[in-house]
Amino acid sequence: MNPVTLLPFIVLIGAMFLMTRSAKKKQAAAAAMRNEMQPGTGVRTIGGMYATVKELHDDSVLLEIAPGVHAVYAKNSIGAVLDDAEYNRIVHGDEEEELDVDGAVVPDDASSLTELDDATDEDTSDDTKIDLGKKAEADEAEAADTQADKKSDGKADGEADAE
Repeated sequence: MNPVTLLPFIVLIGAMFLMTRSAKKKQAAAAAMRNEMQPGTGVRTIGGMYATVKELHDDSVLLEIAPGVHAVYAKNSIGAVLDDAEYNRIVHGDEEEELDVDGAVVPDDASSLTELDDATDEDTSDDTKIDLGKKAEADEAEAADTQADKKSDGKADGEADAE
């Protein structure tokens, strides 16, 4: 056989080998993650539920979903083992210490975008405004609409004089 005709088969076999190898690595990493679970560890199931590990068995794990509420899950249903800080932040809403980056303050609103002098609260920006003409055209159209409404003698669209 010609080596050129075998080339597509060789590429296909190589791609299949690489895909199965990466899948095996992912499975091994997941198994190692599940093996590092200990009682008291916070976990997230593949369904997105957060719980604390109470007991470990061969193929199952006893999780405490809420204080006094326990459920048995398969070890394969554990999606992630969380460290204590992350688990407390997610479940209990504990805030981590915020980083102070050179005293930078992020404003809560857009008021800091205007250039006001802090000491006098006066506007120190240029008072030059650019009029694009759209506002004037909109004001004229609005005025024309109000005049048209006054001329209609209080009749709405589609109303006739017939009684």
